[in-house]
Parts: sequence; structure tokens; C-alpha cells
Amino acid sequence: MKAQKNNLMIVVVVVLLAVIYWGLDFKQKQNTTHDVRAQPRSIEVVIDDQQQIMQAYQQQRSNLQVQAQGIVKAVLPDDNEGSRHQKMILKLENGLTVLIAHNIDLAPRIDGLKKGDTVAFFGEYEYNPKGGVIHWTHHDPQGKHSDGWLKYKGKTYQ
Repeated sequence: MKAQKNNLMIVVVVVLLAVIYWGLDFKQKQNTTHDVRAQPRSIEVVIDDQQQIMQAYQQQRSNLQVQAQGIVKAVLPDDNEGSRHQKMILKLENGLTVLIAHNIDLAPRIDGLKKGDTVAFFGEYEYNPKGGVIHWTHHDPQGKHSDGWLKYKGKTYQ
């Protein structure tokens, strides 16, 4: 009887350890396989889609969710027609320039932005002959589109 009790106790401990191990392994896999684009992070840009942006430009493709960074080549006047957008032109490391159209009715504007600054972005690429436009750099209040963002001097704008 005592041997059966000991054997049962061993089985319970082994099963408990297996469940704990499986749970920790699942949690670790979940943390390493989640889409890092879905949520803004306070760390520097890890994903660099400049090659995909160049290919989309060359193939005249649109509706491509991308993340990269560039140097401000020009700060343009706001577009106040319809939804208001803060506009800037970024030069990417691959030489391509893109227009950033950041909806300031849904997200905060970047104050103090100037030529030569670095801005990281996550948004939707749309082709145009001048290099393309990045928009959806803000949260989607209806939850139907990936939330985008801009990062400037350690602060996220979305």
C-alpha cells in the first residue's frame, strides 16, 4: 500500500513538472513568434523593409505594410483637406524617397521635426512615381487595419 502511494506521488510530481515545463516552453515560443509589427516598441527599429519598399516601387505595387526608417529630406506644410495630415519626405538608406502622410486627426503631430532628423515608421506603402507614400502611421479606431506609428527621438506617435 505504501509503495503504491509513493508511486502515485512520483507520477503526480512528474506530471506536474511536465505541465510546468510545457507551459513555460509554450510561453517562450509565444513571446518569440508574435508579430513584432503589431505593437509599437520602445526599442530601435528591428525590422527593415527597405528592400521590399524598393521592390514595390519598381513593380508599382501598393497596399504593402512596411517598417523602416529614413532621414528627413523635407518637412512639408500640413495637408488640411479632409483628414489633416502632417507631411514629410524621408530618404531611405537605399536612396528612395517616400512621402510620409501622418494623420494628425487620429495621432499626435511630431513637433520640432527638421531636415536631417531620423524618423522610423510602420505603415502602409502606396506606389507613386516619386517614390511612394507611407500612410496609416496611426492607430485604427475601428480596428480593421494594422496600427501604424512613427518614432522620433525615442517617442512613438500613433
